Amino acid sequence: MKDQDGTPLRVVPLPMPAPLYFDGQRLPASYANFYIANGVVLVPTFHDSRDRVALATLAELFPDRRVVGIHSVDLVWGLGTLHCMTQQEPA
Repeated sequence: MKDQDGTPLRVVPLPMPAPLYFDGQRLPASYANFYIANGVVLVPTFHDSRDRVALATLAELFPDRRVVGIHSVDLVWGLGTLHCMTQQEPA
């Protein structure tokens, strides 16, 4: 894959947290649901041993921004976390 200028895309793997379930349904817990804002990257965390790996990976990718973990187990019950919460809501 390449971007619009022909530069190859660089895909960086993120770990997956252990599966989370609510009422028998697997929840979409993922570190990829992070949100980039001015000066900060907000990253969902899940009290999982992989949280630190995800935070460190994103800190390397965004050296000019502070990377902040936000506990998101309760948020993911709504089937999304930080990035999903920032999206537009149609009229």
